[in-house]
Amino acid sequence: MDSLFLAACRGQATARPPLWLMRQAGRYLPEYRELRDHVSFLELCKTPALAAEATLQPIRRFGFDAAILFSDLLIPLEAMGLEVVFTEHGPSLPAPVRGEADLGRLRVFDPWESTAFVCETIRLLQDKLGDTPLIGFAGAPFTTATYAIEGKTGKHFLETKKLFYREPETAHRLLASLQAATRAYLLAQVAAGAQAIQIFDSWVGVVSPEEWAEFVCEPTRALIAAVQATGVPVIYFPNGATTLLDRIAQVGADVYSIDWRLPLGQARERLRAGGAANVAVQGNLDPALLLGPVDRLLRQVAKIKSEGGGRGHIFNLGHGIHPTTPIANVEALVRAVHGG
Repeated sequence: MDSLFLAACRGQATARPPLWLMRQAGRYLPEYRELRDHVSFLELCKTPALAAEATLQPIRRFGFDAAILFSDLLIPLEAMGLEVVFTEHGPSLPAPVRGEADLGRLRVFDPWESTAFVCETIRLLQDKLGDTPLIGFAGAPFTTATYAIEGKTGKHFLETKKLFYREPETAHRLLASLQAATRAYLLAQVAAGAQAIQIFDSWVGVVSPEEWAEFVCEPTRALIAAVQATGVPVIYFPNGATTLLDRIAQVGADVYSIDWRLPLGQARERLRAGGAANVAVQGNLDPALLLGPVDRLLRQVAKIKSEGGGRGHIFNLGHGIHPTTPIANVEALVRAVHGG
């Protein structure tokens, strides 16, 4: 029988919405901070036993209905030959992709070799998660491209848009390369044992409808279709792009993860308008509510559960959990969602 999470991914009715949180393995957990005291972030990602432990920590503590692989969006970029440096201020790429000549620095990689540590982490988790499904993940082609082009976490994405406007063919080639690499990477995760895949398009909210149609839609749709061909459900997270949901529906995901900027009912209406009539939705609690009074948090939890409608709804945050989130507030959230 399907888990609650996998049933909801397939749009089925569930007794309650399954619950997991983006960045549920992270600095808000004291056991995670203790783990990080001994290793760098990249060492943690690349050491299967430690990455598996980080993945398991929130499952042990809270009993979430799905685990998500502990890793990072930029692992494939490093495997493609770009130097990636992780600091306390975030990731940076000292030699970003800024033109056609830079494409020659990108290489095709075999995920079973260059990212073998990811596959091994998934294999280790198969014996430890029991009935809890494991979500694999990667960045969407556009979001991964922004890191390659900007050389860091973007703010205004001026370098990205300059490349798109001045050298559209270069942009298309970059996106195609990233789509192919990410496809191989995610297919390896599924083959290793991931039971669902989430594709993070963390920065797609900065594109216009025209840019979506010209650059973003097709590589994203192709990536999702390739993963779905394995039989696992795909969750697509178009952060900050609720105004484009009718167009975003064209990518054909099984689940659309919705940020907190739009109620779930309205999100479903926009997805239906784009032709996605029976898909599941995920979300959409504002992570900041976990920092405030519990009574306000619980009111919003009840509202979101009601909007979810008992079918095809996965309860989650509208983005990642804040590192300063009190454990007691997460416990209150879990009780409210699990309590019916």
